[in-house]
Amino acid sequence: ITCRDWFQLSLKEGFTVYRDQGFSADQGSAAVKRIEDVRGLRAAQFPEDAGPLAHPVRPESYLEISNFYTATIYNKGAELIRMMATILGPQAFRAATDLYFSRFDGTAATCEDFVASMEEASGKDLSQFRLWYSQAGTPRVAASLAHEAGEGRATLRLAQHVPGTPGQPDKRPMVLPLRIKLFGSETGRALGEEQLLLLDQPASTMVFDGITERPVLSINRGFSAPVIIESDRSAAELGFLSAHDDDPFARYEAMQQLMLDTLVAAVIEGDGDHDAVVTAVSNTLADRALDPAFVAEAVLLPSESFVGDQLALVDPDAIHRAREGLRRDLGVRLADQWRDAYEQAPTGPYVYTPAAKGHRRLRSVALGYIAASGAADAATIAFRQFETADNMTDRQGALTTLASGYADEREAALDIFYNRYARNGLVIDKWFQTQALSSRDDTGRLVAELARHPDFTLANPNRARSLVGAYGANQRAFNVADGSGYRFLADQLIALDKLNPQTAAKLLPPLGRWRRFDAARSALMRAELERIVATPGLSRDLFEQASKSLALDR
Repeated sequence: ITCRDWFQLSLKEGFTVYRDQGFSADQGSAAVKRIEDVRGLRAAQFPEDAGPLAHPVRPESYLEISNFYTATIYNKGAELIRMMATILGPQAFRAATDLYFSRFDGTAATCEDFVASMEEASGKDLSQFRLWYSQAGTPRVAASLAHEAGEGRATLRLAQHVPGTPGQPDKRPMVLPLRIKLFGSETGRALGEEQLLLLDQPASTMVFDGITERPVLSINRGFSAPVIIESDRSAAELGFLSAHDDDPFARYEAMQQLMLDTLVAAVIEGDGDHDAVVTAVSNTLADRALDPAFVAEAVLLPSESFVGDQLALVDPDAIHRAREGLRRDLGVRLADQWRDAYEQAPTGPYVYTPAAKGHRRLRSVALGYIAASGAADAATIAFRQFETADNMTDRQGALTTLASGYADEREAALDIFYNRYARNGLVIDKWFQTQALSSRDDTGRLVAELARHPDFTLANPNRARSLVGAYGANQRAFNVADGSGYRFLADQLIALDKLNPQTAAKLLPPLGRWRRFDAARSALMRAELERIVATPGLSRDLFEQASKSLALDR
């Protein structure tokens, strides 16, 4: 089955991503795979939906189709398939896909054909669900839970809103499949079975009877809908869910929301109370029944970019200070637990099993927190791991920790890594990327120097992404106040456009987020976008992305 036209691109790409996600989940930890997929969606697709390049999963028009090989087509497209599978249930979804394959085998189909197969096989009306293909934007869901102790009743109130996007200022309500469950705040027990709520109106109310103890809400379990949840859950409730929720993703999500709330408060108020996060992380590290791979994901702080996405105005320096302050506090106050987590990883020859992968992942995460604590022996531990590693995960994990520091071992490790893998281009890409993502104060200068390295070339798309793309994703380093990061990216894109317009266009989005920053940074970003647009002989690929990024009408 192929696509009838380019507008149906997600028909195959979204389905392919969904199938790959399912296969990978079956090969290892389904919970960890889901966490990784959602983290990628939030890092790439959510900002795309919130910016000047937002477009529906089935676009209405394009100048260059190569510009629609986006996170929206691939990752959000996969989420649409997943939502239909959730709404239909496993048996009906399998019957629907069987019908789709048999009916359209050897033909050119459309997204509408796929949805129609879902309807015919299941008997469900997906008319309103089709809006997911035609409306851009990430829905936001406000959730509030009230408990009437005397009546033994809990009332959940939900309201959805889809922000306007370029060319689509007004949105209709979407169909949102939300998996929901309540837990007792005193006993920690589930207060009934999980329920699937289809929110298809601007607002809805759900009543739970027989609720005798104060309930805590677990919502959007398994990330059943690609939405942003805005709830009134307290730090205590989020900490409770991070320890008691029986859905692994929801448990992870509660921890991440607790961390995110703490970091946002620290950015806005200049300081924050870390106690709830420290307690929640400590409890997670102490729970030996948990998969080490899950623990490694759960205790990671949200990225600086994701913290910025929660704010009306991004302050890169304040976000960096808040996040590094929390990392340092976690490192210091949980020092013994981090060392225990680091040392509990099994030693011996490398084996490729889900369990071994999880231990290696947790080992590198723990090493990062040991370094964040300022421990005098952190660089020594990291360099020892680097030298003795018999696998890339351990070696790369140690190098990543060293690359963000200032110890003498940093230069030694970078030189050893480079000389060892000089003939392996894909591994050298990691070498460039690791330095471009460094949290050092002088990362911008180091990246400029790396752009002059004999092994750096814009002619290799992977090499360009590993340095230029990674630097653009490094929020603090890229958004330095003097605008040098913006000039560097614009220079690289103008040069790259002559060699590979498609890759140049894919690396432009960091400049397109100029509306999210202070007036001085915004002006500097706009100036570079205008310089790019004014470049003689510019490709249609890069021109389309840059001109759309400059457009003021939302």
